[in-house]
Amino acid sequence: MDKTYHFRIADLGIKIVFRGERGNSLQLIPSFLPFLEEKETDDRLFSLTVDDSLMPCPKAQREHIRDFDTGNGMTFVDRLENGGYQYIIRDVEGHDCCLLITNGDFTDCRCALNGNYNMRCFGLNNALMLAFAFAGSLRQCLLIHASLVRQDDYGYAFVAKSGTGKSTQVSMWLRYLPNCDLMNDDNPIIRIIDGKPYIYGGPWSGKTPCYRRTKAQLGAITSIVRSETNFVDKLGPIQAFATLLPSCSTMKWDVKTYSKTCDTITQVVETTKIYALHCLPNPEAALICNKTIKVK
Repeated sequence: MDKTYHFRIADLGIKIVFRGERGNSLQLIPSFLPFLEEKETDDRLFSLTVDDSLMPCPKAQREHIRDFDTGNGMTFVDRLENGGYQYIIRDVEGHDCCLLITNGDFTDCRCALNGNYNMRCFGLNNALMLAFAFAGSLRQCLLIHASLVRQDDYGYAFVAKSGTGKSTQVSMWLRYLPNCDLMNDDNPIIRIIDGKPYIYGGPWSGKTPCYRRTKAQLGAITSIVRSETNFVDKLGPIQAFATLLPSCSTMKWDVKTYSKTCDTITQVVETTKIYALHCLPNPEAALICNKTIKVK
């Protein structure tokens, strides 16, 4: 028997159908529970059907595009004859965890899960993240690798390579600055709505379990740069674009989605101040940063 669930993430609807009796259920995606809806809402972004009987497309009907390392495993991408995609998602140990097949605009997705509970959790979460990122790219929506703190109704996102200190900076804001709360610690979502940038919490938050149904106007985006002194630079448009692009989930090999992602980043740059914080991991850095970037 099919079990259908509806979610609302960043004010966009998602439909997930679990097909069959193989034990796949909401227990695989507990971080999605805060986003669960009683019934389907308007403005659906995509649907995903989880069906373990799904088989890979015949080799004659697909072309291998590339492999990429997510940091937690490898993903193998093939383009299908009908314009859609096939993904094989493997975990860090090299186990096949998920087969994902999509149509060309990622509105209709199907996946088969494999392995034990942890493998299935990993596979389904990654399939949903891919579908959300690539379907969202066509709707002025960006899934961004960042840590996000809210202060006085504005969201402030910090971007950096893993281990550089974005979570450390956010922790300093939470500890030493007033009226702050954590919205997301790894993958917040940016949307352009009526020409204005907004940022949301979501069901993906890295090692910090922060899965909150939150929304704020985007106040600023700041890149973290390690330094021996604390100071802030405001970035020009070209530097700002170059800073944001690597932090956004996108597919350079798909012209349509990549072009739409770049268009949305351009809108973010045009409507949001982008900074570089050169800093030590100390409270003074948070105070200097806040004084410079906070929306007055």
